[in-house]
Amino acid sequence: MRRKTTVQAVAVPVVSSPPDSSPSPLESAEYRKQLCESYGFKQIGEPLPDNVTLKDIVNTLPSKVFEIDDVKAWKSVLISVTSYALGMFVISKAPWFLLPLAWAWTGTAITGFFVIGHDCAHKSFSKNKLVEDIVGTLVGKGYSLAPCLARGDQFISNFTLMWHFDTKKFRPNEVNRVKISLACVFAFVAMGWPLIIYKTGIMGWIKFWLMPWFGYHFWMSTFTMVHHTAPHIPFKSSNEWNAAQAQLNGTVHCDYPHWIETLCHDINVHIPHHISPRIPSYNLRAAHESLHENWGKYLNEATWNWRLMKTIMTVCHVYDKEQNYIAFDEVAPEDSHPIKKKSNAVSSEEVSNFAV
Repeated sequence: MRRKTTVQAVAVPVVSSPPDSSPSPLESAEYRKQLCESYGFKQIGEPLPDNVTLKDIVNTLPSKVFEIDDVKAWKSVLISVTSYALGMFVISKAPWFLLPLAWAWTGTAITGFFVIGHDCAHKSFSKNKLVEDIVGTLVGKGYSLAPCLARGDQFISNFTLMWHFDTKKFRPNEVNRVKISLACVFAFVAMGWPLIIYKTGIMGWIKFWLMPWFGYHFWMSTFTMVHHTAPHIPFKSSNEWNAAQAQLNGTVHCDYPHWIETLCHDINVHIPHHISPRIPSYNLRAAHESLHENWGKYLNEATWNWRLMKTIMTVCHVYDKEQNYIAFDEVAPEDSHPIKKKSNAVSSEEVSNFAV
C-alpha cells in the first residue's frame, strides 16, 4: 500500500488585518521565525500596512539607482561574452567527465545574456535606444526560441508560442520591431544550427548548444520560482491586488554563490526590479541596500539552499484560496486509482454492451 504524505501549506493573508478582526499570523515575529526555519528563509517580512503605496517606496530610492551608465552596461556585456567564450573553449577541450561543469558554467553565462536583453526590454541598458534595440536583439536570439525546443513542456511551449511569436499580442507601433526580432530568431535556427551540425555533427550540436541551454533553463526556472513563489505569498484577484504589497512584500530576495550572481548580473537581487523595472541590473544592489534601510522589516530574504527548493517543489503546486498552495496529492480524490491497462481479451458481456 502506497504511503501518502500530506504537506500542510500555510494559510495567512499578506496584509495587516482590520482592527475589528483577528490579527494575521504573519504579524507575530515568533510565527515568522518558525516559517523561516521550516521553509529555508532568512527572513519573512511582516505585513506591509495598507496605506503604503508603491510611489511611497519608489520615492525612498536614491536617484542614482535609476541612472544609466554606459560603461557599466558594456562591462556586463564584456563579462557575458568572455565567460561564454571561456565556457565554449573548455567544452571543446575538456575530457568527458568535466563536461557537466563546463555546461553548468556556460549555461549560467548564457543566463547573463538574458539579463542584458531584459534590461534592453525595460529601456534600462543604454541611453541610445537604437543601441539598446540592437543589443537586445543580438543577445536574445537563442534563448527566445529555446523554451519551445529545450523544454519538453507543452504549457511552456504553448505560452512561448502565444506570447513571443503572435504579433497580435503586441501594440501596433511594436509590430515591425517584433517581426525583425522574430526574423533574426528563425535566421539563427535556419543558418546557425546547420553550421553547427555541419562542423561538429549531431553530437556536437548537443555538446555545444543543447546542454548549455539546459543549464540556462535550469537557472531561469529557478530564478522565476524562487523570486515569485513562496507558501505564505498568495495570489490576489485584480480587485484585491495591491502594488506595494505585491512588489515589496510579495517578492523574494535570494542570495546565490558569488560566481552565479556575477555571471547573471545580480538578477537574484529581484525586489528592486519589481519596485521599478527602470533600475538597471548593475544598480540593483544599491537599490536593495536602500530598500533594506527603509523597508527592511517587510522584505522576504533567503539564501539558496535545498530546504528552500524542497519547499517550493513539494508544497507550491496548486494554488488554493484557503491554503495558498497545496501539493498535487491533496487535490486528487481519495478514491482515485491509477488506470490499469485492460487485457486484449473482450468478454461476451462487453461485446453485447458495444452492440447496443
